[in-house]
Amino acid sequence: MTLVYLVAGEASGDILGARLIAALRARRPDLRVAGIGGARMQAEGLVSLFPMEELSLMGLAEVLPSLARLIRRMGEAEADILTQRPAALVTIDAPSFTLRLAARVRPKGVRVVHYVAPQVWAWRPWRVKRIAASVDRLLCLLPFEPSFFAKAGIDARFVGHPILEGAVAGDANAFRQRNGIAADAKVLVVMPGSRGGELNRHLPVFGAAIDRLREAVPGFAPVALALPRHVARIEAAWPRIPVLSADGEKRDALAAATAALVKSGTSSLEVALAGVPQVVAYKVNPITAAIVRRLVKVRHASLVNILATTPAIPELIQEACTGETLAATLAPLLADPAAAAAQHAAYAEARAALSPPGGQQPSEAAADAVLAAIDEKTGFTGGLDGRA
Repeated sequence: MTLVYLVAGEASGDILGARLIAALRARRPDLRVAGIGGARMQAEGLVSLFPMEELSLMGLAEVLPSLARLIRRMGEAEADILTQRPAALVTIDAPSFTLRLAARVRPKGVRVVHYVAPQVWAWRPWRVKRIAASVDRLLCLLPFEPSFFAKAGIDARFVGHPILEGAVAGDANAFRQRNGIAADAKVLVVMPGSRGGELNRHLPVFGAAIDRLREAVPGFAPVALALPRHVARIEAAWPRIPVLSADGEKRDALAAATAALVKSGTSSLEVALAGVPQVVAYKVNPITAAIVRRLVKVRHASLVNILATTPAIPELIQEACTGETLAATLAPLLADPAAAAAQHAAYAEARAALSPPGGQQPSEAAADAVLAAIDEKTGFTGGLDGRA
């Protein structure tokens, strides 16, 4: 039986890993999985070596206090991989941990496929050499990435962006009825982040923006979207705001939304695919911000702005991310539907650019790329369904 060892380090990677496992098993029903993942990957049959949440850290201020534990977990993961000897190690995003792990096991004969190419084209481009030494194949979410990595001799494949698989239309009327929101209310969906550090920085400033909008926008109805483990914390910080965590509730909230306030990242794409006008915001630890500013090579934080011919989403980053500025930028989107016309045009461009080739779902294209890497190593000559 083929064993694939998967390692994810955060909530978004857990979603990718779960979909990838399902797609792999659709092609090879006898395939076994092991590794590190969250609730979604575990629901697909993976028994996690240790809690994935221990790896969900970002920025020097968060990582340093946990460094000893991370080093210990790295050693445990390496030992488990070398003991189990999988046909392939699939590392999923979280490059600070996963690519270091890959670099430790690849020289010892483990084939490595990394899912979600690090955005070295955006900052610290010299890291591409380390990636080349750590992986056998790189799965890219953005269409321009393979050519960038090919220059460094990396086997990189565009598999489409997995956010497309979650783009299911919700029920706006059902959402309003469940939450007692009037049909003409201006719904603002607020997505403050999936990491503890992001919530530390975003809850106060996003909350200040919400308070200002309550006074400025008649019929204003904010709602927060969060991971289940953060619901209680956000409810305590924002006691007057419904906090939703189920996938169905999130889809329904976006269907009903007039606008959204979103932390920079994949959430912004999710909002774009739902067609909701948005403002992207982000704050990091000041030390991290000072370092990042010296290294960033792109002008935009939002992938929609990067992919679109004309950037259209307002980005309020670091010092610009204040309650006053957020509220002032959101107010026109809540009051005037015409204010978002440019954003809708950019959304259409982004969707087209992110679609995988051949009409596949992104997880299917990723599974084919993983199995092809395994078959190349083993000399297998049959089809992807396992038949000769």
